[in-house]
Amino acid sequence: MTLTLTVSDEVRALAPGFTYLAVEAYDLVNGPSTEGSAALLDDAARRLAARLDGRAPHEDPHMVDWRAAYTAFGAKPSRTRNSAEALAKRALADAGLPRINTLVDLYNAISVAHLIPVGGEDLDRIKGGMRLVRATGEEDFVTAAGGEPAVEHPDAGEVVWCDDDGVTCRRWNWRQGPRTRLTEQTVNAVFLLEGMGPHAGLDAAAGELVELLEKFSPGARVTVHDVAR
Repeated sequence: MTLTLTVSDEVRALAPGFTYLAVEAYDLVNGPSTEGSAALLDDAARRLAARLDGRAPHEDPHMVDWRAAYTAFGAKPSRTRNSAEALAKRALADAGLPRINTLVDLYNAISVAHLIPVGGEDLDRIKGGMRLVRATGEEDFVTAAGGEPAVEHPDAGEVVWCDDDGVTCRRWNWRQGPRTRLTEQTVNAVFLLEGMGPHAGLDAAAGELVELLEKFSPGARVTVHDVAR
């Protein structure tokens, strides 16, 4: 794998059950959401409803494990939900899932259907390797406020993904920064599928994501890396 991904000992100690897979993809084709990507989101919502069978997303065993991890580093999981739980709530609401762009639609569909946090990062915008660490509180997280660039700082002890230029995602997978997100110009990307405890099912989710990437981007070079188990 051309990108180095590491998890700090402090995060390992905090959540020994954490695992993740990385799907590395080159020569992707992205653009506005299509009927095909929108249909995947609708199908994912149906699959999620069948999985939950009347339960709320936070009652799923995998989300229970994620909530415990968020609580361990000081976050309130009912206020700052992991990305999978937040998407699941939107999927079950009347408005449904948002349509962003084709690549984001694909990984959001996988996240909802399998109820696992999935993130996509533009490989050409990442500086150096990516690290999952507990923040000191001094790191920069560049975001936007009122349409203008703004800099925030994570809480001390917060779990964050970062690269050499600063934080790329706060509170594990709660909020991604705009610098490395997938845009319609993205051609190379890494997708992180994150699991907690024995309920994750990362392999099946990664396999389905690979199939979708190859379907929507014929000729793309896609590889799954088992990097943290």
